[in-house]
Amino acid sequence: MASLRVPIIVTVTGEGGSGGALALGVGDRVYMLEYAVYSVISPEGCAAILWKDQDKKAEAAEAMKVTAPDLLELGIIDGIIPEPRGGAHRDPEATARSVGDTVAKALAELEKRTPEQLLEGRYRKFRSLGVFTEG
Repeated sequence: MASLRVPIIVTVTGEGGSGGALALGVGDRVYMLEYAVYSVISPEGCAAILWKDQDKKAEAAEAMKVTAPDLLELGIIDGIIPEPRGGAHRDPEATARSVGDTVAKALAELEKRTPEQLLEGRYRKFRSLGVFTEG
């Protein structure tokens, strides 16, 4: 239980999926690399369930909103970490610096919180997922 009382910062660097995506979602901060994807099921799996046709994976991916910009807009993630032109693999050192800078900034902010504040923030954040209001 002690590990839950320290800041948890998650960074999705490529493809975050399956049931593990749910566990990642309870971090104090969740970031994604610009071209990463993050979902609880693959587009192929979603298409197979909804349409019984894996060939509809592109339609499923669009509906699922798996990209960093989509997830930021929905409030699922807290920020997008820019990647070098062409993707992270083009300049791993620059990518590592960007990830490190983002994590360091978040950690500096989160370390000011008490364990109780961290736990309450996670609870509120996770409970707000999927709640929408029309305005």
